[in-house]
Amino acid sequence: MAIEAVIWDFGGVFTTSPFEAFNRYEAERGLPRDFIRTVNAADPDANAWALFERAEIDAAAFDARFLAETTALGHPVRGAEVLPLLSGDVRPAVVAALRACKAAGLKTGCITNNVQTGHGAGMAGDPDKALAVAAIMGLFDAVIESSKAGVRKPDPRIYAMMCDLLGTAPAACVYLDDLGINCKPAAAMGMTAIKVSSEAQLLADLSRAVGLDLAD
Repeated sequence: MAIEAVIWDFGGVFTTSPFEAFNRYEAERGLPRDFIRTVNAADPDANAWALFERAEIDAAAFDARFLAETTALGHPVRGAEVLPLLSGDVRPAVVAALRACKAAGLKTGCITNNVQTGHGAGMAGDPDKALAVAAIMGLFDAVIESSKAGVRKPDPRIYAMMCDLLGTAPAACVYLDDLGINCKPAAAMGMTAIKVSSEAQLLADLSRAVGLDLAD
């Protein structure tokens, strides 16, 4: 089936990965490398992060729950200290690729796990970054934010919701995400899933998938 739509994650795709900021924070605080990712991966459907991204708890509750979870793992970290680390720097070449896809007639969607406090994959705490994010979000034909939808990746329902919004079959979609766990449901539905590890790899793989030269 010909590709009709490109569905994008936001953080780690249009922006530099928050994992880089996590690692800097861990190094500064003397924490084990990838400790924050380990916390987020534990009990992934019911931990503080999952509840917050589905808007089932507020920022104060997230702060307390995340502290409890990290304390149980031996390294207390407040949730309030982690949230500012989520806003990366925009990758202009990826924004240009989005525009090129739209110009070629492809439908575009964004599925982002985020939180309602102004931080997260689809939202930025810094006012200037927030404006940049809003400008990018305005380019998509459809956007699904976990904090508004009440469902988050990798729940298959959120991918089906996007297909319905775009009016496309999964097999006609390309899906990009920097997390393999989020790519798996998309691939299982029949989408062409691209796990993003770098900007150059993203542009090369997407170019092949959609038949456009997006690397320049």
